[in-house]
Amino acid sequence: MSEGIEVINVTKQYNVFAMEKIEALKDINLSISKGEYVGLLGMNGSGKSTLARLFNGLLKPTKGRVYINGIDTADPVNLPEVRRLVGMVFQNPDNQLVCPIVEEEIAFGPENMELPLEEIRRRVDWALQVCGLEGKRHHAPHLLSGGQKQMAALSSVLAMLPEYLVLDEPTSMLDPQSRRALLDQIYKLNKQEGITIILISHNPEDLLQADRLIVLDQGSICLEGVPRKVHANAKIKELGLDAPSLYQLIDHLESNKFPVPESIKSIPELVEHICLEL
Repeated sequence: MSEGIEVINVTKQYNVFAMEKIEALKDINLSISKGEYVGLLGMNGSGKSTLARLFNGLLKPTKGRVYINGIDTADPVNLPEVRRLVGMVFQNPDNQLVCPIVEEEIAFGPENMELPLEEIRRRVDWALQVCGLEGKRHHAPHLLSGGQKQMAALSSVLAMLPEYLVLDEPTSMLDPQSRRALLDQIYKLNKQEGITIILISHNPEDLLQADRLIVLDQGSICLEGVPRKVHANAKIKELGLDAPSLYQLIDHLESNKFPVPESIKSIPELVEHICLEL
């Protein structure tokens, strides 16, 4: 069985009226390898969320096929396995949290997988620890802060040990501190736990840590590559997407004959590099 996500000639149409359809996605071809950190960038209405929901079978393609580790998402028989492999965290955690206690919320998925009690406990403890919620295990989710709610939603997905984690605009309702904490956690899950990350955002600042950036516009892939090179393409400005402040600083430095390595992915790293070179 091949590993990874394959999107082959996918078009997704929605029925608006009886005789009218709109194409949210048009002839998408995309491969995501195990262990990658992929950023999906685009303005509102570009097709990002539709693509995200195709990855775990919440939506089915109108045309084409989506395969997860070689499993066709369009076959209803495959959906339990597809959704075990692909976990999703949505923009608003309140739409994802259903249990009265954080600990119960995290155990909900493993319990439905009919795992042994000891394994459920192990997974709950691990997910709480990974997301820094050990002290909130007996709290009610609705009493948590916005950032803590998003971490609780992430914990509940992680407890099912997905191989692929899809996050659809997870930072849009967070304050700057909570946003940074969540992005740092996502990066650790990719690099330390080996979970494949697909992070979807309309904010380029959220996607600095991605290995690869895919830019959608009007349902089509228009740019793809290493984030820094993608943002160097003049076409991205035509889409109304401003370069992150990090890349603006790098452009200014390099225009003044101060080269910056491709490996720099954050302003603290850039500051450290400058200090070492001066």
